[in-house]
Amino acid sequence: MNPQQRRDFLKYSTTALLGVSLADRSPLLAGTVGDIKVGVITEPTGTHMSGYFKALETSSGIEQVVVAGTRGQSFEKAQELLGKRGRNLRTFSDYREMLDRVRPQMVLVSVEAYHAPERIEAALDAGCHVLTEKPPCTGIDEFEKLCEKAESKGRHLMIALATRMNRLAVKARELVQAGTIGKLYGTTMTWIGDQTRLTKPAYHQSWLSSKKKAGGGKLIFHGIHYLDIIEHIAEDRIQEVCGFVRNVGGQPIEVEDAAVVALQFKGGMVGTLNTGYYLDKGNSNFISLWGSQGWLRFDLPSKTSLKWHSTVSGASEGVQSYSVEIDSDDYALMVQNAINASRGVEKPFMTTSESLQAMKVVFAAYRAAETGITQKV
Repeated sequence: MNPQQRRDFLKYSTTALLGVSLADRSPLLAGTVGDIKVGVITEPTGTHMSGYFKALETSSGIEQVVVAGTRGQSFEKAQELLGKRGRNLRTFSDYREMLDRVRPQMVLVSVEAYHAPERIEAALDAGCHVLTEKPPCTGIDEFEKLCEKAESKGRHLMIALATRMNRLAVKARELVQAGTIGKLYGTTMTWIGDQTRLTKPAYHQSWLSSKKKAGGGKLIFHGIHYLDIIEHIAEDRIQEVCGFVRNVGGQPIEVEDAAVVALQFKGGMVGTLNTGYYLDKGNSNFISLWGSQGWLRFDLPSKTSLKWHSTVSGASEGVQSYSVEIDSDDYALMVQNAINASRGVEKPFMTTSESLQAMKVVFAAYRAAETGITQKV
């Protein structure tokens, strides 16, 4: 896909994926705004920053991008990735100064987890909508307070769970909500990454390996994507969890490299998630769903096909499949949606309450593993 095709794809595909037509909502609705200022609060150890700056370069609806980092931080890479938007980039070494002087309508936060709550709160106090990288906290109590503040101020607080934007996940949700596989009975989810990264001294010394700084390991960084997407696909909430978290690889880190969680949903479905760093390289990921009238299975975050089988009357016989022909950038789609939601022209891909639910499930799983007692979410 050439640069112009990518810009066109990102411009038009986000709303199509979410089932919201902007064509029917133009001109802007009452209370909405035109192009907005987007602030970025980061630090040298913030994650996914290259992807975020690339997304901001191609996104529409932006008047200006401003970046706040730490004193002495270099912004040359940000300028490069932002393309034309980086030519006159305004930068700050203090995020409070950026919020006060620029007054952006939306702020993207990607910092070490234990730094995030203070910055999210400052952005909300400044009247900004917030898209935050995960983990956005190291404890559920602090995030609950942030969500309460966001709700009271009428601001969106969105965790960057970009799996929701993946077209296979969107298709799976459509199939399930159409009753294609009937009443949901069970789900099995596996998100496996490489153990190799954990063997490196640089990783041992990073904030990612610190319980105090990160809040957790594999579960809160990767497993959370699947815990959230299965609720989104099923339109059902996890209400009880139990399980285990372990350092099975024995590396000198404080956080888990493996987690197995059993799930009970409000609607009656049960499920499991196995997430860990087990491989020498690459990933081994899949989501399977079984229902009273069929099943479906797909892999994420890879861009392979979705397969399903339905026994509903009138359904096509045999195993059906849906393939993605154009490789989409889920993070770019997410950033575009967050901008649109901040402008008031599109529903947010993730509400504040859904963000809170995702964090509640993760921390309930940690409590269950610590106490050996099933936890209510």
